[in-house]
Amino acid sequence: QVHLVQSGGGSVQSGGSLRLSCAASGYTFSSSCMGWFRQAPGKEREGVAAIDSDGSIIYADSVKGRFAISKDNNKNIMYLQMNSLKPEDTAMYYCAASPWTVSAGLTLHWYNYWGQGTQVTVSS
Repeated sequence: QVHLVQSGGGSVQSGGSLRLSCAASGYTFSSSCMGWFRQAPGKEREGVAAIDSDGSIIYADSVKGRFAISKDNNKNIMYLQMNSLKPEDTAMYYCAASPWTVSAGLTLHWYNYWGQGTQVTVSS
């Protein structure tokens, strides 16, 4: 059974940093597509960053140069390092797994499993 358990997040002032973690179990983590998504109040869920099965990485334009996604295949944990945070980054953040897709990218419907979500709040 697939489980994704998130940690990290919280409140920070504009310009600050936070790191999110997503601990995975129940599938072959190392060869799976993994991604981070976020949803602000009243808005649709959007892709933030993703790592495909071949290790290629994609970022949303809004976070390029500020966020970094990584995976520790020995620990089965995915991270999202968020630097230079802005108030518009405020949202509920979700990790997601796509164990059977070669290239899921930031496409929401390719992801089968989701973490519980963690709130990130950036104040100005």
